[in-house]
Amino acid sequence: MKTKRILVTGGAGFLGSHLCERLVGEGHDVICLDNYFTGRKKNVEHLLGRPNFELMRHDVILPIYVEVDQIYNLACPASPIHYQYNAVKTIKTSVMGAINVLGLAKRVKARALQASTSEVYGDPHEHPQKETYWGNVNPIGIRSCYDEGKRVAETLFFDYHRQNKVDIRVMRIFNTYGPRMHPNDGRVVSNFIVQALKGNDITIYGDGSQTRSFCYADDLIDGMVRLMNADDVVGPVNVGNPGEFTIKQLAEEVIALTGSKSKIVYQPLPSDDPKQRRPDIALAKEKLGWEPKVLLKDGLIKTIEYFRDNLE
Repeated sequence: MKTKRILVTGGAGFLGSHLCERLVGEGHDVICLDNYFTGRKKNVEHLLGRPNFELMRHDVILPIYVEVDQIYNLACPASPIHYQYNAVKTIKTSVMGAINVLGLAKRVKARALQASTSEVYGDPHEHPQKETYWGNVNPIGIRSCYDEGKRVAETLFFDYHRQNKVDIRVMRIFNTYGPRMHPNDGRVVSNFIVQALKGNDITIYGDGSQTRSFCYADDLIDGMVRLMNADDVVGPVNVGNPGEFTIKQLAEEVIALTGSKSKIVYQPLPSDDPKQRRPDIALAKEKLGWEPKVLLKDGLIKTIEYFRDNLE
């Protein structure tokens, strides 16, 4: 395999750091770009001594000037607490970030992959969701800075592809979990684990019957690298775990695995929170030969271990 120069925006974040680790391990020259809004230096500090890794503090809202062969665009806060903290900044990150990444890809003739999201499907009327589904998103709701920002980013990627022949890949990521998740990101897996380890009540929003599919980070990164290096698929391609669990099942599993005495308490559901989410991954199986391998229980054990070490 030929060594490539690769830029990862949002590279110090949860998924970005796992991606940088994988690419550095494969011997590529990796530039990790992050403004540290939700990314953290400690996520990549173990890579800092490596000669084929460099860290760049930069915001994707500003133009980027580097010479690279591939760009993975992961920069954007992905949890409601973080992306609603500054909604205008979130949509700027998705939209202007995509424009800057695509401008760079056009200049240096790099292939660019957009990390999009299952949130483009909104609160779906189709279940499970196929890539052909156009979604059901509230364009003016409190989550729309993220949902619509990612939808516009997809639009930009396809317009640059059609108009300027930029080589693109678009991946729609479903719920992912694993070590290096931000402990305060408000997402369900990290919330439940942190609450269980501290012995606090576990908070379920709604009645716990809403479903999610949970994909372990290593599986997701494998799908991402396969899509970037596949020659006959542009996307969008769903990457996620089609195993569907209710939120209540997840809470019970976390309590069992942590050995916690936590009780489950119920709160009202926030607005525009989808009731069901499960990917149809037929396209990823067919085009990338990809499907998730890590069982929820095994992934949770590793994630709990990470939080146990990092909360103490």
